[in-house]
Amino acid sequence: MDRDRSISRVGNPRARTTLILLAWLWLRHQPASALAAWFRERVGTLQGRTRRIAIVAMARKLLIALWRYVETGVTLDGVEFRAEADATA
Repeated sequence: MDRDRSISRVGNPRARTTLILLAWLWLRHQPASALAAWFRERVGTLQGRTRRIAIVAMARKLLIALWRYVETGVTLDGVEFRAEADATA
């Protein structure tokens, strides 16, 4: 079967969109994490289609890492946690 080479659109579109947005936010706010380093190493200065495919792969890896954190408490390497803001402020 001949297929168009595009990002798979199988599954819940709202969940997929949320995960991809979360992956972009992860790159912005956790630049020292192992996952962000993996993305930068993989993509480098490439633009366009390659970058979109890589962010989907990163979103999947991020989902697995977050699930592992929720289930076992194991965090990714290089993740920085901020202290909570003062509740009375």
